[in-house]
Amino acid sequence: MSSYGWRVYALPVLVMLTGLAVLTKLTVLDSARAPISETPAQAGQQQAPQQPEPLIPNPDGGDGFAAAKVPAELPGGEPFTEQGNGTWTVVPGAGPQFGTGRLVTYSVEVEDGVELVGGPEGFATTVDATLQNPKSWIGSGEYAFQRLDDPQAADIRITLTSQLTQRAMCGLVIPYDASCWKSELNQVVLNTARWARGAVAFQGNVVQYQQYMVNHEVGHGLGFPHIGCEETGRLAPVMMQQTWGLANDYLAALGTDGVTADGKVCEPNAWPFPTVE
Repeated sequence: MSSYGWRVYALPVLVMLTGLAVLTKLTVLDSARAPISETPAQAGQQQAPQQPEPLIPNPDGGDGFAAAKVPAELPGGEPFTEQGNGTWTVVPGAGPQFGTGRLVTYSVEVEDGVELVGGPEGFATTVDATLQNPKSWIGSGEYAFQRLDDPQAADIRITLTSQLTQRAMCGLVIPYDASCWKSELNQVVLNTARWARGAVAFQGNVVQYQQYMVNHEVGHGLGFPHIGCEETGRLAPVMMQQTWGLANDYLAALGTDGVTADGKVCEPNAWPFPTVE
């Protein structure tokens, strides 16, 4: 069963840690349960994953137009699943490589119990179309992507995850919804609340915001950190935390990383390379 609500004041700490065959499922604790402790033997067997080294400079977003400071609160709009089952099912659809450069493989999964417009296939279509767009990471000429149906073999698991499961996985300090990258799981955790509602900064363009979600969190999987607006009037860098706002002063006041309060304000942008044809 899934439940719906208008607004939630919950959001993850920014963890730079921000998606199998069919029916393969992986379990995560929900927000009501305490984490499972590892035994000393288990802890000794695990090794922390190594953060990849980006192959290109962090994209700055290019030129744009002036934009007003906007809040981080979740907009009103479509209902969304607040709590899923804590397991994910792969959406079938393995395909050929696209782009040139270092190959990055990915799977597409939806948390069991999550309901969404277009269903799992619609989510997968948006993910594929975003990453295949030349304005996405393949526009650098240094990254290629290929979708797999086995999350265990994929470099990045791109998952649509319910609001409360995402909170349990990513933490909750700043009370605004977002998504995250979990490096220890190689998992992009996309929040159902934002997938359905978007962000105020995107002025109601939910599809554009969904493209931003995918590009931003996959960017973390490629090793890119957060950065702020570099010049007022330019398009925001895709690795700016546009979910919460477009003004450096506002983001700095929230305590987000990689941002200095310098008065600069950018325009919303979903792409690493927005001017690539």
